[in-house]
Amino acid sequence: MDFDTGARLRDAEEGFSGGDNRAPMSPTTFEKPTLLQRIAPLFRGFDLILMLLVLVIMGIGLVAMYSSGYDYGSRFADHARNLLLALGILFVVAQVPPQKMISLAPPVYAVAVALLVAVALFGITKKGAQRWINLGVVIQPSEFMKIAMPLMLAWWFQRREGQLRVLDFIVAAALLVVPVGLIMKQPDLGTALLVMAAGLSVIFFAGLPWKLVLPPLIVGVAGIVLLVWFEPRLCADGVNWPLLHDYQQQRVCTLLDPSRDPLGKGFHIIQGMIAIGSGGVWGKGFMSGTQTHLEFIPERTTDFIFAAFSEEFGLAGNLVLIVCFLLLVWRGLAIALRANTLFSRLVAGAVAMIFFAYAFVNMAMVSGLLPVVGVPLPFVSYGGTAAATLGLALGILLSIAKVQRQEPEGLPLPL
Repeated sequence: MDFDTGARLRDAEEGFSGGDNRAPMSPTTFEKPTLLQRIAPLFRGFDLILMLLVLVIMGIGLVAMYSSGYDYGSRFADHARNLLLALGILFVVAQVPPQKMISLAPPVYAVAVALLVAVALFGITKKGAQRWINLGVVIQPSEFMKIAMPLMLAWWFQRREGQLRVLDFIVAAALLVVPVGLIMKQPDLGTALLVMAAGLSVIFFAGLPWKLVLPPLIVGVAGIVLLVWFEPRLCADGVNWPLLHDYQQQRVCTLLDPSRDPLGKGFHIIQGMIAIGSGGVWGKGFMSGTQTHLEFIPERTTDFIFAAFSEEFGLAGNLVLIVCFLLLVWRGLAIALRANTLFSRLVAGAVAMIFFAYAFVNMAMVSGLLPVVGVPLPFVSYGGTAAATLGLALGILLSIAKVQRQEPEGLPLPL
């Protein structure tokens, strides 16, 4: 070994061993990632417009809940906790890719149906309704069906893509009718309507022919017209309607004529309409609703919170809230339109229609346009189970949107 080679080796040994003041001969310096760098990938691809709309609706919900429930025990604090829980569920579910959801759809649907059967056999009865079951924790399985139903139907149509026949739609209808029938038997008409709306939206978006859509619509419109026309006879004492429980029949008759029992069954609708009308254009002001704080509005923190909000913020506040919900539905449909698979398109479309059904049914029943069926206003009404279910639905929608933004072959979402 010559002199130059030996000198270079000694210099290298001294550099690594710290024998002199020269810097170590390390070509690469590794830096520990910060906490922000670690969590940033989890938020990459999130639909910011959708999240902004959700946060605005939640903010409106907190304002409405504070005003209507500040003297209602810990109702406001519990509502804030429920919204945080919904955001947590939303974030976790958004990390699950749609491909994984496809494989989970059949077992989730099967478990949900099994729980509904268990409720029918040995469920817990409260206020005349058998809707709950104790599995260590008391749960209401019908709430999970709101998500399990569209997932299952989307899975079915994904398998039949490119070869759809009328028989496939009949099978889809059977998958829908079974849980809806079990939920109506509890009885829980409101949840049954929401599950049916979610399922029918998937079947419609899958390409249900108009020749199968129009006849039921025509029959439904004709039935409503006949119901209104013959209301005095149909709602007379002693007349029983088939397929409906007595309390459901009374709700429909009360909707048609709330003055039949103004201090009883018609009290909810009458007080709700009075509160909405008294708000005028600009409302009475925050914390200034007389109908609300004098406790004329029943269930003012749950089903009828829209009436309390309307009284204090008027038509202007209602328009802001309605526009937020319409934009959320539009964003969901835009995500569905640009989804890369049939499964993702159907599920995203169903989630958008779920929010439309929730908001429309709640506002319509409080305004006296639909019977009172116990449907909450998303992220505004108090309710932990509903908040968790809606957070799960939005997490699925965000997951689908993330895939579109991360895959260059997907169509870009409009800003």
